[in-house]
Amino acid sequence: MFKKILIANRGEIAVRIMRTCREMGIGTVAVYSEPDSSALHVLEADESVCLGSGEPASSYLSIDKIMSAAREKGAGAIHPGYGFLAENPEFVRRCESERIVFIGPPSGSMLKLGDKVRARETMKKEGIPVIPGFSRLNAGYGDMEKAAEEIGYPVLIKAAAGGGGRGMRIVLSREKLKDSAASASSEAMSAFGDGRIFIEKYIERPRHVEFQVLADSHGNAVHLMERECSIQRRFQKIIEESPSPALSPSLREEMGMAAVKAVVASGYVNAGTVEFILDREGRFYFLEVNTRLQVEHPVTEMVTGIDIVRKQLEIAAGGKLSLSQGDISARGHAMECRIYAEDPELNFAPSPGRISFLKEPHGPGVRVDSGVYGGFTVPFEYDPLLSKLITHGETREINIMRMLQALRNYIAMGIKTTIPFMIDIIGSVPYMKGEIHTGFIDEHFMNWRPDMKGAELAVMAYLADDIFPVKKPAPVSAGQSSPWNTLGGWRIY
Repeated sequence: MFKKILIANRGEIAVRIMRTCREMGIGTVAVYSEPDSSALHVLEADESVCLGSGEPASSYLSIDKIMSAAREKGAGAIHPGYGFLAENPEFVRRCESERIVFIGPPSGSMLKLGDKVRARETMKKEGIPVIPGFSRLNAGYGDMEKAAEEIGYPVLIKAAAGGGGRGMRIVLSREKLKDSAASASSEAMSAFGDGRIFIEKYIERPRHVEFQVLADSHGNAVHLMERECSIQRRFQKIIEESPSPALSPSLREEMGMAAVKAVVASGYVNAGTVEFILDREGRFYFLEVNTRLQVEHPVTEMVTGIDIVRKQLEIAAGGKLSLSQGDISARGHAMECRIYAEDPELNFAPSPGRISFLKEPHGPGVRVDSGVYGGFTVPFEYDPLLSKLITHGETREINIMRMLQALRNYIAMGIKTTIPFMIDIIGSVPYMKGEIHTGFIDEHFMNWRPDMKGAELAVMAYLADDIFPVKKPAPVSAGQSSPWNTLGGWRIY
C-alpha cells in the first residue's frame, strides 16, 4: 500500500479522500491555490503545497505544478477526485511516465471511455443500446446541421470530454443550432481544455440512472447497484438517491450487467460510473462513462456499506477485488443533497463570501461531507459546492422525512445557499410519489422563489423592537425570579 498520496483537488472531495487515507495510515499531501490557503482540505492534510494564483489554469489544472508537488513531497500516488484533471488522459500519461500511480483508470481506457464519442462506439460494438446521434468530431457546421435534421429536433449538444453538465445545450430548432454549438464548444474548452462537441437525439422526460462499478487489474468487475440522478438543474445533478423507484429487480439486473459489460470491454480499472437514460417505456440507453469517483458516491456507500475510496486505493495498489457480485446487496434507502453557495433570489448566482456561522446537522443516518467551516471565505473562483448532505433510512418514505429534518437543521449564515430549494423539492407531492425525470425542476419549479414569510416576520420584529423597545424589569432578589417578572412583555397563545 502507498505511504503517501497527493490529492489533486480541493473542497469536500479532497477532505473525503483524506479521511479514508487517515484510516488506512496513509500520509496525505494537499495542493491549493492562494484563495484556498485556509481551506479545510489544507488544514486536514499532513502536508501541503501552494500552486499559485486562483486561476484554475495556474493551479488545479496545471499538470506541471501538480507533478512537481508530488515529486517534492515524495508522494507515490495521486488521487484526482472529480473535476479539474480527473478525466484528463494527458495527466494520466504524465503519471505513468513518471512512475507515480494515478488512482483511476489507465490512460488507454480513459481515452476510450472518457471521450464520450469513443465510448458510444465501444458500446455499439458490445451491443449495448445507445441514443441516436451524430458523433463525427471536427465535422463542419453544415454536417452537424444535416445530421440534426435527420435525427429530428430537439437535439442535445454535448462536450466530447468531461461532464457535469458543462458544454451541454438543448436545441429546439435549426435557427438555434449554430449559436448553441459555438456556445457549447466554448464552454467545453474553458472547462476541459477540449472544445469538441457532438449531437444526440434529446429524449424528453427521461430518468437518469447510473451504476457504480469497480474493476481491478486482474479481470474482476462488479457493480454496486444504481443511483437515481434525475433531479437536475442546468444539466447538473443536485439530488441523488438509491435505489431508484423506477427499477424492477429484473431491469436492475439487466442494466447492472450492461454496466459491467461496458467496463470489461474497455479494459477499465478502478472505480467508475456507467450512466444510462431510461425512457418512459422502460427502455434504457447508454449515456456515458464517468472515469472517476462521482460526486454522489456516498449514496452507494450508505446502502452497500462499501467504502469506495478505500477500494480505489486497494485496486490502484494492485490488489484484487475482495467482492463478487453475489456479495453485494443494498440495505434501505439513501439520498444526497448537494449544498451550494448560490442565491436562489438571483437565479442561483454564486454567493461567495465569509460563512459567519455554520451548524451542520447530525443524528442517526445523517452524514455530511463538507469542505467548509464557520469563518471560512467561500472563493468566487471555483464551483460553489459547499458540502453534500447524505441520509439513510429503512425505506424511501422514512428517508425523505429524515432528509427534510436534516435540511431544516442545516444553518449557514453570511452567504446564501440552496437549502430552501432542496426542502421544497423533496417535500413536493410529485417527488414523494417518485414521479421524477430530468425535466422535473423545469416542470414543477420553473418560477420558484424562496418563502420569505419567516424573514419578513423577523425584520418586522426587529423594527418593532427598535422603535418600541420593551423595558426589562429591574433585577429582583434571589427567590423572587420567575419568567413572569424577568422576560418582559410577552403572552401565551
